[in-house]
Order: sequence, then structure tokens, then C-alpha cells
Amino acid sequence: MSLRAQLTEEMKKAMKSGERARLSTIRLLISAAKNREIDIKRELNDEEVCQVISTMVRQRKESIEQFKAGGRQDLVDKEENELATLTEFLPPQLSRDDIASLVSGVVEELNAAGMKDMGRVMKELLPKVTGKADGKVVSDMVREQLTART
Repeated sequence: MSLRAQLTEEMKKAMKSGERARLSTIRLLISAAKNREIDIKRELNDEEVCQVISTMVRQRKESIEQFKAGGRQDLVDKEENELATLTEFLPPQLSRDDIASLVSGVVEELNAAGMKDMGRVMKELLPKVTGKADGKVVSDMVREQLTART
């Protein structure tokens, strides 16, 4: 079953069970995916839907930080509920060790020598980790490994 079909099924389940917050989040996700399809003028594949979900997850995490700083616990709770729903649709997350081994493999493969090669390494690495790892964590690990090589 494609990710889009899974989203539609989960939306139907949320409607039937009366889970308003979950329903709202899934509808928002489907809408974001549809908007992306309109932008690129074709249907999204599962990997591209994962990219949309990853973007929404990153937005929720940033919002949670901002709301915590502002002392708005009610909004923090709302964003955390949305975040939990969104992460259900992402593939299993890679561990730090898995990310580190992927990074070192790409660094070796490209024979990257230092920070000047960060863009090349990230370009090669991102398709392998999209939806499976936080981009900031990956970027930090790439930076660590490239700094160690100089």
C-alpha cells in the first residue's frame, strides 16, 4: 500500500473514531502533499511524501521550542500531539551509529578531504536518510567527520 493510500485509510479511521486532533493533522498532511503535487505538476511517490512529512516534523519541533520559550504549554501539547501523529507515517528512524556509518561510507566513497566537500557529501547522503534521520543530526555528523579529516 502506498503512503498516500495509507494516509487516506488513517483519515477514514480517525473520522469514524472521532479523533479530531488526529484527523486534523492527517488532513493537514494530505493537503501539504497535494500542494506539493500541484507545485511539481505530478503525483508524489512515497519518498517525496516522506520529505513532506519530514518538513512538517521539523516545523513542529521548531514550534515546540518557540512555544516552550514563550511559556505556552497549551500550544506545546498541541504541537507534540501533531508531531506524534506525523512520525507514525515516517519510516523507522536510523540510530546514531547507523548514521555515522553511512556518513563515513559516503565520505570515503567521495574521498572528501575537509569542510570544502561538505556540500558534495550532504548531496550524496540526503537521499539515503530522508525521512529516516533528522537533517541537522546528519549535518552535524558530517561536519564532525570532515573536521577530523583536515
